[in-house]
Amino acid sequence: MPSALLDEILHGLIGAPDEDAVQFAVDSGASRLAESAARWPDMSRAYLALAERVAAGCWARGWQPADVVRMVDRAFADERPADRHVRIAVDVVAAAQRRESAAAGGPRWQRQIRELDADVWWDGDDAYLPGLAARMNVTRFTCAGYVLEVLRVLARLPGIVPLHAEAAEPGPRHSADPAAANGRGTGAEPPRMLGRIRALLAKAESTEFPEEAEALSAKAQELMARHSIDEALLAAGPGAAPGVRPTAVRVGVDAPYDEAKAMLLDAVAEANRCRTVWSPDFGFSTVIGFDTDVDAVELLYTSLLVQATAAMTRAGGRSRGGRNRSGSRDFRQSFLIAYAGRIGERLSAAALRAEREAAREAAAEAAAEAGAGRVDADGAASPAGSDDALLPVLAARDVAVREAAEEMFPNLTTHRVRIRDEEGWIHGKAAADRARLQPRPIGNA
Repeated sequence: MPSALLDEILHGLIGAPDEDAVQFAVDSGASRLAESAARWPDMSRAYLALAERVAAGCWARGWQPADVVRMVDRAFADERPADRHVRIAVDVVAAAQRRESAAAGGPRWQRQIRELDADVWWDGDDAYLPGLAARMNVTRFTCAGYVLEVLRVLARLPGIVPLHAEAAEPGPRHSADPAAANGRGTGAEPPRMLGRIRALLAKAESTEFPEEAEALSAKAQELMARHSIDEALLAAGPGAAPGVRPTAVRVGVDAPYDEAKAMLLDAVAEANRCRTVWSPDFGFSTVIGFDTDVDAVELLYTSLLVQATAAMTRAGGRSRGGRNRSGSRDFRQSFLIAYAGRIGERLSAAALRAEREAAREAAAEAAAEAGAGRVDADGAASPAGSDDALLPVLAARDVAVREAAEEMFPNLTTHRVRIRDEEGWIHGKAAADRARLQPRPIGNA
């Protein structure tokens, strides 16, 4: 039977002890799988059934859709054409998801499915392998080799730390706080704060004046921090949905210079009250934090990494003596490390400004409602304390994030990095000072 044959082939692929044995197992397995044109549709049905079981095993071992596609991409990064294995991995995800409800896995899981374009494009399971071979314009044997290689990578993925369930996204809150109705909370409609952020970022990207772009983008970062503070206050207030706790996501951190990129991600996370844990063997970092903060980290890291790469290339062309040093590994590594450190300082300063502004507003509201405490002409709180409500809430969130990280990763290690190129370090800090703090929206969030 086709299913028994595929089980036997996969067993041989998993047990192959070295590269030569793997290649032999792939070739022999592909020959058996593609031997008969008449049985090709039956093999197609059996392959998809096995692929669904393998994917379910990945989910049980802690992997998510974007993770498995990333791992396949890493495994075949040197292959040409480079995207064939990735497309097959996306098909495996699509096949595994078609039997799940639309809400299965939570909003982030479903967003991964959308961003991967993991759709079932084949008419029936017996048409998958014939259709795939036609799409790739390859023979049955070549197509069979590709799908078996992907299956082997997925079946061999080890168990990893599972991510927290998405309890930090509880859905619409029914709060008596009028601020929520005015767009400062997390309701069914996007808060006005996010609309203001998007407007600032659009202006920052369209202006031809760097100074104006930087000012607009820095303001956008402050508003993101303020939105996070408003979320925290609403979550701690009366009428808030229960059970809001930190969540976690994985962000790809790819070579080259993956160590420096992980440092950049960590700097962005720290400024936004999150923690990161880098897993270099798997090419990702886990970001732990409350949902709004995690979104901000993803947005900012993506934007800043693009800016850093462009600035690094430009800086290399301006190096001493007219020599282009941007291709030097030491230069680029040192550049990105310095960039990460300085960006962290800038983001932390913007977040602190937002925190102080929120504290002043909280003091003013408390004075107006309770008739206690005063606000002076400069907007500073009286000794009644602008931080009385805000600081305990933020401190509690910091503790919750730290405890969540320690629960997920109880045996962390740290290590130092070495700066090998002084000029790269200098250029990296300068580029960070010029960087636009302009995250791009994720999907329709």
